[in-house]
Amino acid sequence: MRTDLPEDVVAFERSARGRFLSLGGTQLALRAERDASVREQTASALRALGAWDIDVRGEDLLPAAALCRAAGSVALPYPVVEQLLAVDGARMALVDAARPRIDHGDLAGPWVAVDLDGRAHKVETGARTASRLGPFVVPVALAGRKGDVPLDDVSRHLVLNAWRILGGLETALELASAHVSAREQFGRRLSEFQAVRFTIADAVVAVRGLTELAKYTVWRLETAAPEARAVDAIALRLHAIDVARDVLRACHQLLGALGFCDEHDVSVLDRHLQPLLRLPCAGEALAERLVPAVSRGAFESLFTALPA
Repeated sequence: MRTDLPEDVVAFERSARGRFLSLGGTQLALRAERDASVREQTASALRALGAWDIDVRGEDLLPAAALCRAAGSVALPYPVVEQLLAVDGARMALVDAARPRIDHGDLAGPWVAVDLDGRAHKVETGARTASRLGPFVVPVALAGRKGDVPLDDVSRHLVLNAWRILGGLETALELASAHVSAREQFGRRLSEFQAVRFTIADAVVAVRGLTELAKYTVWRLETAAPEARAVDAIALRLHAIDVARDVLRACHQLLGALGFCDEHDVSVLDRHLQPLLRLPCAGEALAERLVPAVSRGAFESLFTALPA
């Protein structure tokens, strides 16, 4: 079974990644924390790529996923998924209604906040928290209902941001691998030590597994029954969070103290990935939504569902 992406999608992703690297790569996110105009430049680059012409609700879900992976690979400081899934011109953000927060919520333009059940709300945005873990996160107040959005839009949101996480993890792993291949200790390259090799191997397997699950889930969103699509999207996002936790820990261990300095891109990637890993809710809350669906038989696996 071949799971390679189509050549046109690969070319589009390569073009997008090249454009983002020309803007400054991961350091672009660091500059955006201090200079508000950087995100305007990022928006212009996305328009030039034709990002907003992608029909993410039609047949362009895979190109959208490729764009999100390219954006994640450099921690692009812009709400790409929220813009792709805009509702009547308003960026669509997934939130926890009990504690609503939006990444990049300070950007000009309307927003609509949607919970995991598809209930849409008007929002009043606050000021940036300037947190090191999520520099662009903004607390918001829900200002009344605004109808509902299809649950498929919620699923697409979860899946596309999982692709952003994937892109960030791939870059972090590449940087950590390059580090241990270049540095020496006790007269040997770090990559020659068995413990380091095992750590890299485990991280590579985890990221490749997430890659295949991400591809599979995009296919499922186009072919599976509605309830199964929702379950698969949650399962992918939950797995992405678990893989990110393990891979980022491994990368920091391999880099040592250097990995916590913003002079190194892994630190920037890690900090800017945190909103994707924590919003709209933590992995535990997602797991609580997944378990009932599994018991209803909506989660397909190698084993048939047990009778109730």
